[in-house]
Amino acid sequence: MKAIVVDRNRPGRPLLWQDVADPSCGEDDVIIDVQATALNRADLLHREGNFPTTPGRSDILGGEAAGRISQRGSAVRAWSVGDSVVCLTLGGGYAERVRVPQRLLMPVPTGLSMAEAAALPEAYLTAYGNLFVNARLQAGETVLIHSGASGVGTAAIQLARLAGCRVIVTVGSAEKARLCEAMGADLAIRYHEEDFVARAMEFGGGEGVDVILDTVGAGYLQRNLELLALKGRLLLIGILGGTQTEINMRQIISKRLAVLGDTLSKYSVAELADMKDAFLRDFGEALDDGRLKPVVDRVFPIQEAEVAHQRMAENKNVGKIILTVREH
Repeated sequence: MKAIVVDRNRPGRPLLWQDVADPSCGEDDVIIDVQATALNRADLLHREGNFPTTPGRSDILGGEAAGRISQRGSAVRAWSVGDSVVCLTLGGGYAERVRVPQRLLMPVPTGLSMAEAAALPEAYLTAYGNLFVNARLQAGETVLIHSGASGVGTAAIQLARLAGCRVIVTVGSAEKARLCEAMGADLAIRYHEEDFVARAMEFGGGEGVDVILDTVGAGYLQRNLELLALKGRLLLIGILGGTQTEINMRQIISKRLAVLGDTLSKYSVAELADMKDAFLRDFGEALDDGRLKPVVDRVFPIQEAEVAHQRMAENKNVGKIILTVREH
């Protein structure tokens, strides 16, 4: 089969579409003929050699995929060859075929194309797990979502609105602000022009926010703590703004704050499967009836993965960037 391979011996670590060995199918696995996969920030880190690997992960990029089952292991009973599925992968999504444990599979939701389905797993499970499992977000609470127009951000907006929460986002452009507001955000703050702490405080009458979903890290940590209300929860899911900073720990103690870090790359297969099952239990109906729908930014053929990576690196995407592998 063919897959995207990172040439780590050349400047820029170019992405090459070339022949590699086919994946082998274990008894609890399926092989998926990939039709589409999606970009994640983790792919850029993996490309640079800065991605935390875990046992069993493929060295091929790609944490999610949509396609059809072409082979199943001897212990697989719930799925058949030919079924259309979407899933998180243990790496390997940037390829014609990928091996996936059966517990990670989901049916392609009603009404979604394969490209739209490929945009689903990483973004929605990251948003769901952090907002509703880690932070225990409740109806009536206020959540601030940094990088609101990203794949995770757009998923988080939809989930929080369906749960009856007030939603504030930070974005980098007027276009992204309009998109987030159209999706249901109550306030979109353009961080280049406004102080997000002051603006969010003003919006909430000085009360602060209950939950913050943060992709920035060190650059926003102290300001996030200032913005959180009593018993607020800060979810750290990215480090775009650095990894080290000083903070006022008095705020954490006096406001009884919780600071939690999370990355799906460190979850076991069992943990990922449990998260997927909980998400489908709570939001599966909304997914099938169209109230939840992944936002697709651009679709590129997988041979143009280099261009797609550049678009993400420059923060130009609004929603998810998709790579198509097969047309049918």
